Amino acid sequence: MTPPERHPSTDPHEWLSRARSNLTQARNRLPGIYLEDLCFNAQQAAEKALKGVLLSRDVEFPYVHDLAHLLHLLESHGEPIPPDVRRVGRLTPYAVATRYPGPGVPVSEAQYLEALEIAETVVHWAATLLHGSSAEL
Repeated sequence: MTPPERHPSTDPHEWLSRARSNLTQARNRLPGIYLEDLCFNAQQAAEKALKGVLLSRDVEFPYVHDLAHLLHLLESHGEPIPPDVRRVGRLTPYAVATRYPGPGVPVSEAQYLEALEIAETVVHWAATLLHGSSAEL
């Protein structure tokens, strides 16, 4: 399998390619992988997709993991946000809190499936904005 085509870091398509790469990793259920790690990849897919859209709209963004904040930046610059994309803030805790051993409760199967579905929705939305209605995941 060949890796995705590379673009400069200033190209929104590179951000979308990275989002798709993280989404592929999030879908990759192999023995020995924590669901928390798959949810982290789902969060990263959504984050990179949002940052790609921000970049395509010439909106500067901070390097943060707060997905609701990134969505707010898009909305404040006139981008309409579909209701199903608004759920992306639910992924923010997977950026840090669940990545390390600690007092938290392990991610459940239902939480993982929700994280994956949200990430797929956000990446598809971003791809549609960047490529038009024929965007594929």
